[in-house]
Amino acid sequence: MKKVLVLILIVFLISPTACGADSTNLNLLLVSTTSTQDSGLLDVLLPVFEDETGYSVQLVSTGSGQALKIAEEGNADVILLHSPSAEEDFMEQGFGVDRRLVMHNDFVVVGPAQDPANIKEKNPVEALKSIYQTQAIFVSRGDESGTHVKELNFWKQAGLSPVGQPWYLETGQGQGATLSIADAKDGYALTDRGTFLAYRANVNLTVLVEGDSSLLNIYHVITVNPERWPQINLKGARAFADFITSPQGQQIIREFGVDEYNEPLFFPDAE
Repeated sequence: MKKVLVLILIVFLISPTACGADSTNLNLLLVSTTSTQDSGLLDVLLPVFEDETGYSVQLVSTGSGQALKIAEEGNADVILLHSPSAEEDFMEQGFGVDRRLVMHNDFVVVGPAQDPANIKEKNPVEALKSIYQTQAIFVSRGDESGTHVKELNFWKQAGLSPVGQPWYLETGQGQGATLSIADAKDGYALTDRGTFLAYRANVNLTVLVEGDSSLLNIYHVITVNPERWPQINLKGARAFADFITSPQGQQIIREFGVDEYNEPLFFPDAE
């Protein structure tokens, strides 16, 4: 057992990620939201980035809140997420050195076509009030993700607290899994449109609430501060931020989903 621990320690000490941000470090740790993974966007973006730059990306997919916590502990080189208020706090505390606008899509409230709470075409706050009053099933991510934070903000605006109610289910999982559970329970859920379009063929859910300005969903890329964590691959993080905001990266975002879903899943904003 001791020999194994010693070997692990030696491997860590000689690995590029343990040696700081130098030109020989081609390993990059990206922590990103589940929506960028579940939608399939990163499956398209990352191979192009790796081919263009020579970097090898290790991806961790999680909610925005957890992504920020991971980065605060120095366990990410660069993060891609959609929780603007929390991102601003992250930057103000000095955990990040560069935050760039990447893209947007929007949130929608989906549910069964029969719409038992009668929320269709209401604004999101009024929709949640109707769900609360009818005690219709609502499935929440419950994971401090950007989507979960947005949902909680709508409940706050409605003056209601659903936590603990038997009809309010918290999955603690990503967007794709949450949609699957909402489908199985004939329930409602808040989701980003991109992930919903990617999962639409596999669930019997329909978009019921959309178009309100409060449903805008904005993504940024943030480089983690190497002054806080010397092992951060600053050069690699900047290369990824440069790529995803470059004309090439933005064009990939612009075209992603159009052929398969007849509409884009995300809209590029870096320009």
